[in-house]
Amino acid sequence: MNSKEESNLLKQRNKMDQEFNTIDRIFAEQRNYFDSHFTKSVSFRINALKKLKRNIEAREKEIAEALYNDLKKSFEESYLSEISIVLQEIKIHLEHLTKWAKPKRVTTPMQLLPSSSFIEYQPLGVTLIMSPWNYPFQLVMVPLVNAISSGCCSILKPSEFNHETARILDSIIKETFEEQHIAIVHGNHTVAQHLLQKPFDLIFFTGSAAVGKIVLKAAAENLTPVILELGGKNPCIVDKSANLTIAANRIAWAKGMNSGQTCIAPDYILAEESIKPKLLQEIKKSFHKMYGEDIQRSKYYPRIIHETAFNRLSGLLREASIYSGGETDQSELYIEPAILDKVSFDDVIMQEEIFGPLLPVISFKDLTEAIDQINRGEKPLVIYYFGDQESGRRVIAETTSGGICINDTLIHLANHHLPFGGVGKSGNGKYHGKYGFEAFSHARAIVKTPNWADLPFRYPPFKYFKWIRRII
Repeated sequence: MNSKEESNLLKQRNKMDQEFNTIDRIFAEQRNYFDSHFTKSVSFRINALKKLKRNIEAREKEIAEALYNDLKKSFEESYLSEISIVLQEIKIHLEHLTKWAKPKRVTTPMQLLPSSSFIEYQPLGVTLIMSPWNYPFQLVMVPLVNAISSGCCSILKPSEFNHETARILDSIIKETFEEQHIAIVHGNHTVAQHLLQKPFDLIFFTGSAAVGKIVLKAAAENLTPVILELGGKNPCIVDKSANLTIAANRIAWAKGMNSGQTCIAPDYILAEESIKPKLLQEIKKSFHKMYGEDIQRSKYYPRIIHETAFNRLSGLLREASIYSGGETDQSELYIEPAILDKVSFDDVIMQEEIFGPLLPVISFKDLTEAIDQINRGEKPLVIYYFGDQESGRRVIAETTSGGICINDTLIHLANHHLPFGGVGKSGNGKYHGKYGFEAFSHARAIVKTPNWADLPFRYPPFKYFKWIRRII
C-alpha cells in the first residue's frame, strides 16, 4: 500500500469514527430528552405534527423534484403515492390523537371490586426508523408520524441510494425538529450496523427479507422489539368471472407505478385458462393507454433505481418467454413493462420477489388449484382477486396474507383506518393510523384500588374460599 492509499484509508476511518461518534451523541441526547417527559405531552405531539405538516406542504414541489431526480417519478405519481399519503397520515393523527392517548377504562371482574381497571398507552421511548429506496419519502415519514404521535423520540436512517430525496428529508427534519427529539443520519451499511448495536426501544424496518433477518438478529442482542415491513411474491388471481378490461387496467396501473418497485405490486398473475389469452391482450393495451406507444418517452413512467437492480431484472428477462414489452435501455435504467408467458412455478423468476416491471402469467383450471398454489408458498404481503364476490369471499377465507383486495389493487394502503403490514415472511407488526400509534406505544395495564375496604377473602387462611370459588 502506497502513501496515497494509506492517506485515503485514514481519511475514511476518521470519517467513519466521526459518524459513529455523532450517532452515539444523538442517541444519548434523545435518551435524556425522552426521560425528561416533554414528548409525552399530547399538546407537544400535536404541535410537532402540525409543524411537520406545514413544512411538507411548503416544500411539496421540492419533494416531488427530488423524487423525480432519484426515480423519475412524475409529480402526479409522487403526490399520489408519497406526499398525499404522508399528509393524510398526519391528518388522521391530528384528528384522533387526543382520544387515542386518553386512558381507557375496562371491565373489572366482580371478585376484584372495588378496584377499577384502565389501559394507558405510553410511548416506547427512543426508536430507530430504517427506510428503503423505493418510496423514500413516504416510507420514512409515515412511521415517523406514528412515532411522534405516540410520544417517542426517533433517529431516521433513509436509504443511501436516494441522494436527492435524502437531501430534502435532511432539510425538512432539521428545520422542523430539535435533534434531541427527531434526528436523521445518513450513510451505508456500516452506519446501519452501528445504529443496530444501540439499545433502542423499538426498531422499525422497511425493506427486503434478507436485510430484515440481519436487523432482527442484531435487535435480539438488546432484546429490542422490531416491526418488519417486508414484501414477497404477491399473487393476483383473475377468475373467469372477472371484468377483464377493469382487471387489466388496475393490474397495469399497479405494476407500472414506480416501475414495479413496490412491495405491494402484483408479483405474478394466476389467470383462469379460458380467459388468459384475452387478459394478456387487455393488460398490454392498458400499459399503452397509460404510457403511450413509446413508453420510454412517457413522463409518467419511472426508472429502475440503480444499475445493480437493472442488471438483475435484465437477467430475469433473458430467461423468460416475453409476450409483450421488455425493451431495455441501460443508459436510462429503463425497462419497459413486460408480460411474461409460458411461466411455471419452477422458473427462476418465481423463486424470488421480482420488484420490477416484469409480470409473469400462469394459468389455472379452477379456483381450488389457484388457492392451493398460493398456500404452498410463503404468506404474501397482499393477495389480489378479480372475479365475483362469492369467489372473493372464498379466497379471503382460505388464504392468509398481510392484506387482500377484491377487484382492485394497492388501494388498501391508502385507507389509514386499516392496518398495514405483513404476516410470516412478508413481515410482522402493523402501522398506519391508530395501528401506528399503538405500534410505537406500550399498552400499560393499570389497576386502582381504594383503601376504604380491605376484603379478607384474599388472605390466608382463606376463610371464605368455597364462596369465592363460586364467583371466580
